[in-house]
Amino acid sequence: MKKHLFILASFVVFALQASCKPSNDSNKKTEALAQETQTPVQTETQNGLKKAYFASGCFWCVEAIYESVNGVTEAISGYSGGKTQNPTYKNHGDHAEAVEVIYDPELVSYSQLVDVYFGSQNVTQVNGQGPDRGLSYRSIVFYQNESEKKIIDQKIAALNKELGGNQVAAQVLPFQKFWIAEAYHQNYERNNPENPYIQSVSIPRLNKFKEKFPQLLKEENSH
Repeated sequence: MKKHLFILASFVVFALQASCKPSNDSNKKTEALAQETQTPVQTETQNGLKKAYFASGCFWCVEAIYESVNGVTEAISGYSGGKTQNPTYKNHGDHAEAVEVIYDPELVSYSQLVDVYFGSQNVTQVNGQGPDRGLSYRSIVFYQNESEKKIIDQKIAALNKELGGNQVAAQVLPFQKFWIAEAYHQNYERNNPENPYIQSVSIPRLNKFKEKFPQLLKEENSH
C-alpha cells in the first residue's frame, strides 16, 4: 500500500529522479484531446457554496491542505480525471486521486484556491508528488467553465515564465465527474495523526504550505 512506502524508499526515488525525469508529453496530449472534445460540467451552487476540483499527489495530503484554508467548509477525497466507472482505491484505473473542495466564494476566491494548489506542490514533478509516483498521483487542475480555465492558464503562464520554459506539469482538464473515495480515506490526516506516512509526508507538506500562505489559514488550524 502506497502510504507505507515512505522515507527510505523515497530517498532512493528522489536520487533516481534527477537522472531519469519522466516525460509529460503523454499527459499533455491527453489534455489537448480532452479540451477539444469534452464540455466541462458545471456544478451547482448550493446555499451559497461552490465546488472546485484538484489532484496533486496523495489525496490525504491535498484534503488536509484545503481544509486548513479559510472559506473552505470541506474537502472530500475521491477520484477524477479518468473514464473508469465506479472507481475504488484498489482499482481506480486512469483516475487520479483528487479532492472536491466546497468553499464560500465570499471568503475565498477560485483564484486563491488555484494559488493554494500550485503553492502546495512541486509544480514540475511529472506523475506524482514527493514519494508517491504514477498516474494515480499526477497533478490535474479541473475547470468547470471558461472563466476558471482563464484563471488557471494565466497562473500557469506566469509560473512557466518564472521557471523558464514549459515546466509546469499539471494537466488542465474540463471537469467531468468526481467519485467519492471510501469512508476511511476521509479526514485521514486528522483521524490518523500517528500514521508514519502522515507524520513523514502529509504533515510536513501541510506545514510547508502554511508557512507560505499564513494569510489564507483558518484561525483555529494548527499542527
